[in-house]
Amino acid sequence: MSVNAMSRAASAEVYKNYERKETGKTGTKLSEYGKTVGEPKLSEAAKKYYEGLKSKYSDMDFVLVSSDKMEQVKAQASRYATGSKTVVLIDEAKIEKMATDENYRKQYEGIIDNARTTLEQLKQSMDSSEGKVQGFGIQVNDNGTVSFFAALKKSSADQRARIEKKAQEKKEDRRIAAKKEAKERLEGRKTPEDKEIYGGRSAEDTVTVTASSAEELLQKIKDFMLEERSNHVKTSQELNIGQHIDFQA
Repeated sequence: MSVNAMSRAASAEVYKNYERKETGKTGTKLSEYGKTVGEPKLSEAAKKYYEGLKSKYSDMDFVLVSSDKMEQVKAQASRYATGSKTVVLIDEAKIEKMATDENYRKQYEGIIDNARTTLEQLKQSMDSSEGKVQGFGIQVNDNGTVSFFAALKKSSADQRARIEKKAQEKKEDRRIAAKKEAKERLEGRKTPEDKEIYGGRSAEDTVTVTASSAEELLQKIKDFMLEERSNHVKTSQELNIGQHIDFQA
């Protein structure tokens, strides 16, 4: 096997392993284009352009989405806003056109530029009360606009009650799952590395707020935080401790 062939084989194995892990958490996969959702396909020209675009905006986390998955991704946006980098959700059709149409490219790169600057300003304007923001993202729309979104961690009484209930169920769930997995391995249907990893946060534990501007997004975040604080109810453990907890921090 040639060196190039060995390199391609090694890369393919990396993509395969990454895809197995990521699918359980966010539905994203690692392909030759980077992070993807669905099965996007780019021409050679578009692929080359997309690599340059990601390098130009290396401080942002691009996710390439197949055209048939955009509505689904939009509805589950919080899954993708997972870290310190702003997520950019963009579909394959736009990348194809940006690669060949200079005016279209300038328009949409300008949209990304403006969104990046705006979100950085928003982050700087936020204080510690917004500490429950899990991440930010933008979705590049078909009409020459951008939508902003943020994933916010819930801390409501409903969530706390659910956590307490699930804590009681975990032991039994683990026992059943271990028994089932052992049986499947004995039957040759599953190997340890085939197990899906659900290390990411549950969609039930987050709320996605979307807006057409950063100002609107910031206001929605503040409204959410205010409502969360007003709805907070101490758990039995907190009441037993009997100490003051500052939920403003």
